[in-house]
Amino acid sequence: MKTVIIKYNAGNIRSVLYALDRIGVEGVVTDNPEEIRAADRVIFPGVGEASTAMNYLKERKLDLLIKDLKQPTLGICLGMQLMCKHSAENDTPCLGIFDVEVKKFQSPVDNLLKIPQIGWNNITGLYSAIFEHVPENSYMYFVHSYYAALSADTVATTNYVINYSSALQKDNFYAVQFHPEKSADAGQQILENFLKIQ
Repeated sequence: MKTVIIKYNAGNIRSVLYALDRIGVEGVVTDNPEEIRAADRVIFPGVGEASTAMNYLKERKLDLLIKDLKQPTLGICLGMQLMCKHSAENDTPCLGIFDVEVKKFQSPVDNLLKIPQIGWNNITGLYSAIFEHVPENSYMYFVHSYYAALSADTVATTNYVINYSSALQKDNFYAVQFHPEKSADAGQQILENFLKIQ
């Protein structure tokens, strides 16, 4: 089975490679359209800023390619946000795989919660094959200032300032706001589940 990690200028690619290696899977990092299309599994990671990342994808026509993928595809962090319709981060039109708005956390004046959210938080309402054997209320590692609103495609929810989508799924597209590659045993289980999806 060939697992491809899409190469673009928004990296947490190394940590994803290490996580795959820990479960005995060799990931291939590429921005080559033919390699991506031929893969059995595609991972679309990301840490960074939405408009810069979308510009990079559009310059290489990877935006069109990603939307057209038929194999199981997993967006992580910024990758998840870019799979949505629009991001408030620099007013960025995104891929539109999920009909979801990405908004910025607005922390109330009397609220001690800091923006961005950095650290461990739990996920609830788990409803997807990628959460098989993952206990309800499992803790995952998050780093983000923007969030995907709740929608019909929400398959996990987290609360930080507001309830939001910590995971989305539609057809062959899966997306998580947290970093499974940095989320200990539960995160590893999610990656293993993704790699087993038919």
